[in-house]
Order: sequence, then C-alpha cells, then structure tokens
Amino acid sequence: MRILGIDPALTVTGYGVIDFNKKGLCLLEAGIIKTEASDKITARLNKIYQAVSALISDTRSEIMVLEKLYAHYRHPTTAYILGQARGVICLACAQKNIPLAEYSATRMKKAVVGMGLASKSQVQGMVCDILGLKNTPRYLDVTDALALAIAHSYIIMAKI
Repeated sequence: MRILGIDPALTVTGYGVIDFNKKGLCLLEAGIIKTEASDKITARLNKIYQAVSALISDTRSEIMVLEKLYAHYRHPTTAYILGQARGVICLACAQKNIPLAEYSATRMKKAVVGMGLASKSQVQGMVCDILGLKNTPRYLDVTDALALAIAHSYIIMAKI
C-alpha cells in the first residue's frame, strides 16, 4: 500500500510517501510545499491544492493521512488558517478519489514513539530509525508527515 502522509500548514506543509508491504516500509519521497506570506491567501491555498493533487497523481498514493485539527483556545486564528490549508488538501483527496485517514498528534506519537506526549525531536529520531534514513530531514514538518504515514501502517497491521 502506498501511503501519503501530510502535515498541513499554510506556510510549510510537510509530506512523505511510503510503501508498506510484507517486506516492511520504504520511503519513496518526502519534502515540503512552501508558500510565501507576501502572496495572497487564494494563491497560497491554490499552490497547496495543486501540489497535493500532483503528489497524489505522481506517486500513485492509495490513501492520504492527515493530522487532526487541534485548536488551542488562546490561538483561534491559527486553527482558522490551518483549517483552510486542510480544506484544500481534503478537496484534492476527494477529487483524486482516494481515502482519507486522520489521527491526532498524540495517537501518531504513541504509534511511532510509544509515548503520546513525545517531543518533535523524539518523533524525528524514531522516523529516521524506522526508515533507515542516514540524513535527518531539515524540516520537522517532513518527519511529522512521515510519522503519520508510518502510524497508519502500524494501525493497519494491528487490524490484520
């Protein structure tokens, strides 16, 4: 199964594509979709939408995994902005007709690290270990996206 994990954001959206089969996990592609704060919101959302649509097609992803929206009551604007980015990502998923899975950050961390309150650096280290990466990705958004894909593969295995 080919799994596309996405850590959505308006400025830097991380993504990672893994293959999950009987032999284990294999990293296919990972990176970021970056938008400029100086651009209009419509242009930024369109860039994310177009990039995610292309990723789904180019990698022939079979499922997309997103982190569930978490909103802190002190930062409602952050949730609003993140919701817009998630919306266009979900739209790309729907238009490409692939399933969508969503996990909370704590569930993803529990599946990958073994602790729901693991730090981002702990997640990053475990992702690198699991996938046998020699070089640590520059952006934490990339390892978070890969962790979502890995967590989904583990959850699938638990159901088999």
